[in-house]
Amino acid sequence: MKIVEKLNELRAVVQAWKQSELTIGFVPTMGNLHAGHLSLVELAQQRCDKVVVSVFVNPMQFEPDEDFDCYPRTFQADSEKLAALSVDVVYVPSVPEMYPNGLAQSVVSVPSVLTGLLEGASRPGHFNGVSTVVCKLFNMVQADVAVFGQKDYQQLRVIQQMVQDLNMPIEVVSAPIARDEDGLALSSRNQYLSRAERAIAPKLSVALKDIALAIESGNDNFTTLTEVATQRLLDEGFDSVDYLQVCNSITLQVAERDCQSLVVLAVACLGSTRLLDNRKVKK
Repeated sequence: MKIVEKLNELRAVVQAWKQSELTIGFVPTMGNLHAGHLSLVELAQQRCDKVVVSVFVNPMQFEPDEDFDCYPRTFQADSEKLAALSVDVVYVPSVPEMYPNGLAQSVVSVPSVLTGLLEGASRPGHFNGVSTVVCKLFNMVQADVAVFGQKDYQQLRVIQQMVQDLNMPIEVVSAPIARDEDGLALSSRNQYLSRAERAIAPKLSVALKDIALAIESGNDNFTTLTEVATQRLLDEGFDSVDYLQVCNSITLQVAERDCQSLVVLAVACLGSTRLLDNRKVKK
């Protein structure tokens, strides 16, 4: 496994691969890796000859009230996990390497119809930071395939839209949500749950599964389903539910009853920990 910090070195490696007609997979991360991240790497390895994983904590996607400096940085542990998977290159750019002209630079902005709701409603600059850094990383790595997890569903849709709108020559692959044995979606945030909170947390995935099963059985009263599920989560110990909605899986707008492509999206809080989860619906 090769650890690369400079763009010119990365491009030299990538150029050699391309000259050998090897396909390249890419998994962008902010580090603090867990089994969910590693499942994305394994999927990229199944699809491509070579795989690049980036580890970069992106300051541009942090809001002013979010502490960029406190984001967990665990590169030694991360590199050991990636080495165990025989990742070809780990790209670890510095902030000046990624943003040589500072953060006051050209920004990639996906339309607000997709970014101004759900997560974007409370974090107005977040998705501009995500789309900008991913666009830059795509240009740097020049991969054939990029793998993103379905857990951050809105982020996935934002990246898919950006790639489509800007005619980027890369395939975005959606990886299934990796879950613990009790159904909790794997996330770096789970480490902040107390023992009592960890026991409550899987009830979020149960609530989403129940909504999906009800819809698949013919119940199209989405408002009642989500209202009942929200109250149940609060009764079961969640401190708050930021949102729980049945949405059009493409536009992320609140779904009409006749919509055929659905996703149930939710964020619920235990203490200071926000848990994201979602479930696609087969109608």
